[in-house]
Amino acid sequence: METVWFMLVAGMVIAYVVLDGFDLGAGAIHLFAAKNRAERAQILKAIGPVWDGNEVWLIAAGGALFFAFPRLYASSFSGFYLPLMIVLWLLMLRGVGVELRSHVEDPLWHALFDFVFFASSALLAVFFGAAIGNVVRGVPLDADGYFFAALWTDFTAGPDAGILDWYTLLTAALALAALIVHGSHYIALKTLGDVEARARLIAARGWRALVLLTVASLPATLYVRPALLNNFFAHPWGWIIPAAAVAALAVMPYFHRRRRDLAAFLCSALYLAGTITGAAFALYPVVLPSSGDPAYSLTVYNSKAGSYSMNVGLVWWLLGITLAVLYFVMVYRLFRGKVVLGEEGGYGS
Repeated sequence: METVWFMLVAGMVIAYVVLDGFDLGAGAIHLFAAKNRAERAQILKAIGPVWDGNEVWLIAAGGALFFAFPRLYASSFSGFYLPLMIVLWLLMLRGVGVELRSHVEDPLWHALFDFVFFASSALLAVFFGAAIGNVVRGVPLDADGYFFAALWTDFTAGPDAGILDWYTLLTAALALAALIVHGSHYIALKTLGDVEARARLIAARGWRALVLLTVASLPATLYVRPALLNNFFAHPWGWIIPAAAVAALAVMPYFHRRRRDLAAFLCSALYLAGTITGAAFALYPVVLPSSGDPAYSLTVYNSKAGSYSMNVGLVWWLLGITLAVLYFVMVYRLFRGKVVLGEEGGYGS
């Protein structure tokens, strides 16, 4: 049952990265894809019906982690206390940037909250990327399964590394590039005119950066965690996962050049899903590696809840996830199609 819950938590993380990833990316390009108030409002309109709902997957993943792997939850939320507080503030500021922008008819007010939305979205992508880098690299766990990591130390990826080092900064840059490309494809899919054209241009330029960062991250990851390929050699079918991600990245420009925005968006979604799935497959059964003694690593076995709780919880999870999926299907169907400018800066669809 612990393996089932590992897959469920990983699945919810992937759903969050793919779904909230495109509106984080949209926020990160907000000041560049749109050049005036109406165009920026158009981008907000494109993500407005879904951005807050997408964050449900982050809450669901955190709740499932607390329920299924309480020791991992306790260790992570104590060791990563400072960056988690930063992420919490960024999530709140992002919501403030969206919701308060139109409350006052003043150009300075709009510019302030446009910048808040842009900065918080970009920094969230950076911190989420750094978090994945920490999980892959490992943290200084002690014999009790707890740790403390400074925000940074000497920027080396050693046993006593901080949360930010050269490797986690690389994964942060990779995450930012991936979400910018993903968000650009979504904005190109949902908008028309100059915003659509600029979003396509950002996606094309961002793709080049994403390829370079992806290529750089592969040897870097093997350098900080050489055993990461063990599961792939033990289970060769697992190579399908990174192969799918690489294929999606490779064919993205083909769809982009032909203005097939939905296909390009799905490719970026597959790239993100393949990357996270590949990392989960490579780490299993470890859920939080130790950067020191491997015996201190947290696994699905030494951090799980009781079997009875996990069995009963699975029933409630199935009920809850069914309702969530139905809600998302309804919302995305209701707001499908392009967002277009209406009269006097208003909107139609």
